Amino acid sequence: MPGRSARQALHRFFAGLCEHVFECRLGVADTQLIDYLTDLLDAFVRCDQPQAVRRSSGQPALDVSSMMAEADRRVGLARREFHRQIGDFTLFWAGMYPESLRQVAGPVPMDVFVDYCQHGKRAYSIASEIEVETDQASSDLLRRLSDQYDLCAYGLREIRREWEGGGEDRSASGSLLLG
Repeated sequence: MPGRSARQALHRFFAGLCEHVFECRLGVADTQLIDYLTDLLDAFVRCDQPQAVRRSSGQPALDVSSMMAEADRRVGLARREFHRQIGDFTLFWAGMYPESLRQVAGPVPMDVFVDYCQHGKRAYSIASEIEVETDQASSDLLRRLSDQYDLCAYGLREIRREWEGGGEDRSASGSLLLG
């Protein structure tokens, strides 16, 4: 299956980047967090996530305020999942493409960017408070994502720099080894 092997190769690529940036460059040796961020990158690049939060009408909620309103209408596992997805959405964009948020912001971009990140932190925090008995992200991990949101966003920016070829830490051959 060529499609499956390509997906696996992309996942391994992201895993290598995440491990390199978070463990070697940032000193973060939290394998659960690194695995979560690897899966986050994989899902967003494959476009699985961006329209995951939907209004009750079935239409996608594409701005954070609409997503938060929809999440607040939910209870239990659905509320947790909505808030987790909001955290993922904001973390991905704040980490990988913060310039796109600043372009939308208008005359006071930093205030909008900070507010955007605050929504992501809050969403992960709310999700962490709703316990579930499944294989989904643990409440402890969601709490760490909330508490370490800025570090994770910074790490994602560093990952982007690596894959765009601007990373500082290169092997002797001039490329990052991703096994």
